[in-house]
Amino acid sequence: MPRQPRLDASETLHHVMVRGIERTVLFRDDTDRTDFVARLAHLAEAGALTVYAWALLPNHAHLLVRTGQRPLLRSMRSLLTGYAGAFNRRHHRIGHLFHNRYKSIVVEEEPYLLELVRYLHLNPVRAKIVPDRRKLDRYPWTGQSALLGTVPRPWQETATILRQFGSTRRRAVAAYHAFVAAGLSAGRRPDLQGGGLLRSHGGWAGVTALRREREAYQGDERILGSSTFVEGYRRAVAAVSPPPARVPLETLLTSVCRHVGIGPTALAGSGRTPALVRARAGLAYLWVDFLGCSGRALAPALGVHPSAIPKAARRGAATAAEWQRLLTRREES
Repeated sequence: MPRQPRLDASETLHHVMVRGIERTVLFRDDTDRTDFVARLAHLAEAGALTVYAWALLPNHAHLLVRTGQRPLLRSMRSLLTGYAGAFNRRHHRIGHLFHNRYKSIVVEEEPYLLELVRYLHLNPVRAKIVPDRRKLDRYPWTGQSALLGTVPRPWQETATILRQFGSTRRRAVAAYHAFVAAGLSAGRRPDLQGGGLLRSHGGWAGVTALRREREAYQGDERILGSSTFVEGYRRAVAAVSPPPARVPLETLLTSVCRHVGIGPTALAGSGRTPALVRARAGLAYLWVDFLGCSGRALAPALGVHPSAIPKAARRGAATAAEWQRLLTRREES
């Protein structure tokens, strides 16, 4: 069965899951985990993602995030491509690290936001990586410790979650703590894995009952939410403006080089002048993050290994508005 296209629009809540290829361990040590979290933090600090919950397991990871203006696809490509390249270099490894593409489920905020925060943060306990809830409170590789304030993560959005549990931080933390404890007995929750109305009405039995009652419903495995939410969100995605038009790489090279005042042939050289560094960063950002193209195709033009492109794109993201204006002017001219 062919894969369905991803659903994405700005300000959308997503449950994202990534897995190692053939059950490959994604995080061998704390250096790996620190690197992945730092990359996630960079996306949060840049405004690409709002991060509510996350959990790192040995061979997979869960994220609960809200997109900004940048599509989720570009943020995840930046996160996973950069991490995979660094992981392979660190462990003298070659080949793919992640199993196919990541899985993302669009989430209806009410009633699923808090349920998913709790569910994701209890993953290490269910997997017996952390022995109990008390150890989880200080475990640094989920967002639970940030919500409780035991591990500072200023980039993680904690206020949105805690304000739903109390008017003061002390009361909110205590109530949230009790909420997580109450979820320990629930075990695995297949009802939180997408499927539109199928999930939100208790699986096939609930859908069968609706069919008997001849009630109209809408289902979609890419969405966790009610029938109304599924239908409304798919309609909203269909109405979103198309992505930026594909720009030939040669045209983009010419525009950026003219903008910074260098010749295109200088890009592939070994120079490190400020103008060259800016040009490479801008090109990497526009080509990979903004246009969603492959960094491997850009690398020869910049005279670098493909693994260097994500780092350059992150530098370019710091002045994203400038580069986007440049591209807009080129398309209008």
